Amino acid sequence: MQSGTAAVSMRDIVKAFGPVVANDKVDLDIFSGEILALLGENGSGKTTLMNILSGIYYPDAGHVSVNGREVSIRSPKDVYDLGIGMVHQHFKLVDVLTAAENIILGMPGEGNLDMKAVGRKILDICALYGFSVDPGQKVYDMSVSQKQTVEIVKVLYRGAKILILDEPTAVLTPQETEKLFRVLRNMKNDGKAIVLITHKLHEVEEISDRVAVLRRGKNAGELVTKNTDAAEMTNMMVGRAVTLNIARPEPKDPKPRIVVDRLTLRDEEGIIKLNEVSFTAYSGEVLGIAGISGCGQKELLETIAGLHPLKSGSVTYIKPETGEKIDMAGLDPREIFSLGVMLSFVPEDRLGMGLVGNMDLTNNMMLRSFRRGKSVFTDRKTPRNLARSVVDELSVNTPGLTTPVRRLSGGNVQKVLVGREISSSPTVLMTAYAVRGLDINSSYTIYDLINQQKEKGVAVIFVGEDLDVLLELCDRILVLCGGRVSGIVAGRGADKNEVGLMMTKHGKETTHESDA
Repeated sequence: MQSGTAAVSMRDIVKAFGPVVANDKVDLDIFSGEILALLGENGSGKTTLMNILSGIYYPDAGHVSVNGREVSIRSPKDVYDLGIGMVHQHFKLVDVLTAAENIILGMPGEGNLDMKAVGRKILDICALYGFSVDPGQKVYDMSVSQKQTVEIVKVLYRGAKILILDEPTAVLTPQETEKLFRVLRNMKNDGKAIVLITHKLHEVEEISDRVAVLRRGKNAGELVTKNTDAAEMTNMMVGRAVTLNIARPEPKDPKPRIVVDRLTLRDEEGIIKLNEVSFTAYSGEVLGIAGISGCGQKELLETIAGLHPLKSGSVTYIKPETGEKIDMAGLDPREIFSLGVMLSFVPEDRLGMGLVGNMDLTNNMMLRSFRRGKSVFTDRKTPRNLARSVVDELSVNTPGLTTPVRRLSGGNVQKVLVGREISSSPTVLMTAYAVRGLDINSSYTIYDLINQQKEKGVAVIFVGEDLDVLLELCDRILVLCGGRVSGIVAGRGADKNEVGLMMTKHGKETTHESDA
């Protein structure tokens, strides 16, 4: 694809974890002055490969060369010395420190550092590539995109010429994503080698020069981005043709199912997380919840599910059979269930709140169904059959039904959780980031399951990160900003950039429930 010496050349890389071979004789070249997209399904080995390059894992076999010289990368210190830097999806910052203090944290040096000189160097880096960082700003006062910028500047400050970015746009607005892409292009033009790990194929098409695909731990091929498209990339990842269209059937006879009125919530420190939020979720529709990270999406779903006490406001469930109204405010999940409210919730915290890591798949299925049994003896046959059904239908990669859930990858854990909640025949299904960490094939499986629930008359509330998906999947989109509703728009025909602006208070407020 390219001539000349690669900035990084990985040859015959092998890495196994017990009987599972994550990388099986993988080859990869990364060139200076290019943006390489690294693609693959969950479990394809791409993260393991980059963890080897970033010093987190050591390969069982194979060779790594940097600028034509074979190297041994045994620690993150070796990585910095080689000019390699990785920006992880989950930031490694200390909230109470400033940007400058985080950037130099852990660097060698004795005595008092000249923080003014540090600040000047940070500003020089920002001016060169188009960043915007206040060296003296505390991390806890920063937005998600500002924290990400600090992470990128941190690796550049330490001399990185080869950068690995893991899902860098996962929690960014369209405007923040475009700003990041401008910076990445400037870095590419300055000769940096950039590796982008992402599941968003439209972004791959927009920003990358070349695509490398892994499938089941092996090289599946390379493509020049300008000569390919999303369908070919997906086919290469999955090994077969995949349809990349999200169905959106029209809601049939929608009826109010959940009515939220002026809901207000404070956290334990008295900080308002939700401020007079009002909306109605209808049967047979998908209501999307959009907002930048930390704007109250998670808290909204948890409050409806009875996990947080309300400060004020109400949450009303309307029974489909009788139209009876049930006030859910102040009720815990057990009390909500006892009143006949058929509500399923896929939380953001999969293992902390949704599943028990040390339990196997069958026992985790029992957590949802044990209350229904009338016998003093626990029914294990039904949960075991359900676990087997979820594994088969959602292609969960697991050694067996007796495997503890904590030993599964994040994507497979998510499949188990979504499958369990949908199997309970809910009338309301709430999902918080249902496809976070899932590859494109698994994501489209989940979208299809959600549409199946919608067609059964379930009211679906879908919190998502990818605006493109929200616009394609949802019938209406409620936009949260700082715990308030900044607008409710129809999914069909909504403008992506306008929704992005509404997420940051710059958009036109459109809070008409009549738009439903």
